[in-house]
Amino acid sequence: MKILHLDTNHPLLLNQLQQLGFQNDEDYTTNKKEVESKIHNYDGIIIRSRFAIDKAFLAKAKNLKFIGRVGAGLENIDIQYAETSGIKLFNAPEGNRNAVGEHALGMILSLFNKLNIGDQSVRNGQWLREEHRGIELDGKTVGIIGYGNMGRAFAKKLRGFAVEVICYDIKKDVENIDATQVELDELFEKTDILSLHTPETPQTIGMINSKFINKFKKPFWLINTARGKSVVTSDLVKAINDKKILGAGLDVLEYEKSSFENLFTSEKGIPEALAALLKMDTVIVSPHVAGWTIESKEKLAQTIVDKIKSEFC
Repeated sequence: MKILHLDTNHPLLLNQLQQLGFQNDEDYTTNKKEVESKIHNYDGIIIRSRFAIDKAFLAKAKNLKFIGRVGAGLENIDIQYAETSGIKLFNAPEGNRNAVGEHALGMILSLFNKLNIGDQSVRNGQWLREEHRGIELDGKTVGIIGYGNMGRAFAKKLRGFAVEVICYDIKKDVENIDATQVELDELFEKTDILSLHTPETPQTIGMINSKFINKFKKPFWLINTARGKSVVTSDLVKAINDKKILGAGLDVLEYEKSSFENLFTSEKGIPEALAALLKMDTVIVSPHVAGWTIESKEKLAQTIVDKIKSEFC
């Protein structure tokens, strides 16, 4: 079987697939149209987020048997068309869930202890102790929306804190020892910190908007290590200004390109809402790297190899 690798990944992926008898071809620079012209020659594709695998692309992939996505989400793939065409889809949320859980916790602790602004003030020659007095995580209620691989990994990280952890998910009976599943009304009533761990779907795009935010009974902190389009940035800015949201840790942004490799969806510069957000001391941002650790790079690749091996060897 011939596999076309469209993004660079950990070397073990190429090495182990070769050892299993697969032929690996690498193409990390050719444009999508040129890839489409030769995709009929391949049985498998390995990709991260270089471009969308849409219906038009898949229609040309006459011999394709599987797509391995070295990451968690599959929103860049036309899942329905792939499945009806008999193409197996492999993703790897198991590979970076621990990294995401640690990153989300790190964002909370940084916000609560004002580490970002404290660091900058010292670098600027200031020693403002009272102004940088923090708050503690213990005694808070952490609400998690989306209790799959990422949500569970984050909840596990909270075991060492005296916190109540509650979760909401569209699936029933997902709770475990680390979190109690609740309905949205209870989430709105109790939450001090809201952490998003949902995929990008029609239901989650624009989910965190003014209407949703106003349902919370008390001001809360927002953490988003999931997908940027889940949060309406202009509504988040308004909620922070209105003190309905106390601060935010954002690893993802509404304006990211779908490839996740660049920030802007256009060449028009920074959108007004984002410019306002980036000036806020109670907001920390990172460039979509919550699941992007040295360890997760290896684990993601190994997960894909293991799933291909299980299915085809």
